[in-house]
Amino acid sequence: MKSLTVLIKHFWPTVTPDFEAALQEAVVREEIPKKTVILQEGQVAKKMYFVEKGCLRGYYLKEGTEVNSWFMKEGDFVISIVSFYTQHPSEELIETLEDCVLWSISYQRLHQLYLQHPGFNQVGRLLTERYYVLSEQRTQSLRKKTADERYRQLITSFPDISKRIPLKYIASYLGITSETLSRLRAKKW
Repeated sequence: MKSLTVLIKHFWPTVTPDFEAALQEAVVREEIPKKTVILQEGQVAKKMYFVEKGCLRGYYLKEGTEVNSWFMKEGDFVISIVSFYTQHPSEELIETLEDCVLWSISYQRLHQLYLQHPGFNQVGRLLTERYYVLSEQRTQSLRKKTADERYRQLITSFPDISKRIPLKYIASYLGITSETLSRLRAKKW
């Protein structure tokens, strides 16, 4: 929980002890084994997660093929954004890729914190902006950059990705075949 509190204080330096106590009551520590799907397609996302330990992926099925949308690791938030904020069924799945320690908060508890601690709204807004920017950067990268450039960008932002995430998932995320990824990895930069 300490890493979550540190992150929140980064965005909201004037966190009160009252808020910290309310946050501790609102979040739940969950240990989830590797290869566990924590959100199925068609389920409504009832929780947002903060990753203390481990790595997860978000993906969807297209004509029976898994298409990876994102990977999150320690210090990140994991959420099916559309489903969580609209409380409609999810089109994506979320799966743990490693044994994970997550801190979860329900949709209802999060909104209670926003109402009871108005300063916390700033944290929510800044985190939403941060993840929206990442999503937009990925979309632009897929449209504008070569496979080589996308791969370089990914390993710059997530250096140990190939040790933590199966290569077929990385290839899917980059929008390339496993063979193309193998050729890119064989290059010396």
